Amino acid sequence: MYKKILLAYDGSQTGQKALLDCREIAQWSQAELFLVAVMPSPAAFIGAEGGIYDAATEERDRQQFQSILDEGLARLAECGHAAKGEVLVGDAVDEIAGCAARTGADLIVVGHRHLDGWAARWWRGSVSKALIEHSPCSVLVVITR
Repeated sequence: MYKKILLAYDGSQTGQKALLDCREIAQWSQAELFLVAVMPSPAAFIGAEGGIYDAATEERDRQQFQSILDEGLARLAECGHAAKGEVLVGDAVDEIAGCAARTGADLIVVGHRHLDGWAARWWRGSVSKALIEHSPCSVLVVITR
């Protein structure tokens, strides 16, 4: 039985479906929910003069990811779940797996959308596939098409 469920949430259609499935599993197992939104590390712009770091852009991105997280937490609260949440910064797979280990999660729930074409799959890769390989616990991949 799952006691701590970590949901990686990005606000997308697949993320919303994963949120709904996670909610149902949590109700069934009386699990504690932890929601994360993972913001990519701030990238420096490399130009002719060298690297440029833009703190304003990073703060705007952080606010965007915080609003995604807040929206997910609000949806869970509407259904009676008092979930905790956090915005993580870095590589999605490393951050999600690390958070699962730190929080003692025994299930990670993540959404997945099939990408059309080999180029899209090659370019973007699959967070859910890589997460299965690096996770310290079980992973539920919620698929939408």
